[in-house]
Amino acid sequence: MGRKWENIKMKKAQTDGAAAKTNSKYGIEIYAAAKQGNSADPEANSTLKFVIERAKQAQVPKHVIERALEKASGSGDETFIQGRYEGFGPNGSLIIVDTLTSNVNRTATNVRTAFNKNGGNFGAAGSVSYLFDETGVIVFEGNDADTVLENLLDAEVDVRDAEQQDDQIVVYTEPSDLHKAIETLRQSGVTEFTTTEISMLPQSEMTLSGDDLAVFEKLVDVLESDEDVQTVHHNVALS
Repeated sequence: MGRKWENIKMKKAQTDGAAAKTNSKYGIEIYAAAKQGNSADPEANSTLKFVIERAKQAQVPKHVIERALEKASGSGDETFIQGRYEGFGPNGSLIIVDTLTSNVNRTATNVRTAFNKNGGNFGAAGSVSYLFDETGVIVFEGNDADTVLENLLDAEVDVRDAEQQDDQIVVYTEPSDLHKAIETLRQSGVTEFTTTEISMLPQSEMTLSGDDLAVFEKLVDVLESDEDVQTVHHNVALS
């Protein structure tokens, strides 16, 4: 599974540079989590707490997080709905688009248009996602992945694998056990995480080159630039 996570890291490096876009998307996700959980207090809303932790990992400034919480504490009643769209890029490459929007019709139209005008094909629900595995991913500094895996298994965490990648350990869990794994790692002494998220990992990857790669990268860029798009998953190995 190592190559899959390396691919994710590459995608994050390409997108995290757009600070304003990242901040905006996390601001919306924090607001939505607070409203849906009926509490802007992270200690009383576990979903909100998890989103805030991921925002901090993405280096979202404190004032952006606080502003989203203040907005959620107000009287506003804007409702955000999660969505998932699927499609194909050049040479049959696979793409999943996860969204969070206050206007489903707008988002569906924008995503469909992005595919159709940038060398892709908009697919039906389920046409792509069955070729991905929803997986909890945890990354932190460390140098003994085997011991980490043993400790998680001893704590009865449903963990798929733990592997060493340079000076970091990457843990893959069942989605339902992501939070249990995080708490187990904290109890074992891990204080900071590089990443804690649920991601869609492709069951197999493909490579693109030349014009196909250029078209694919443009399509992903257009999708990621949409304000309603939270995450774009795909099966193309980027290097």
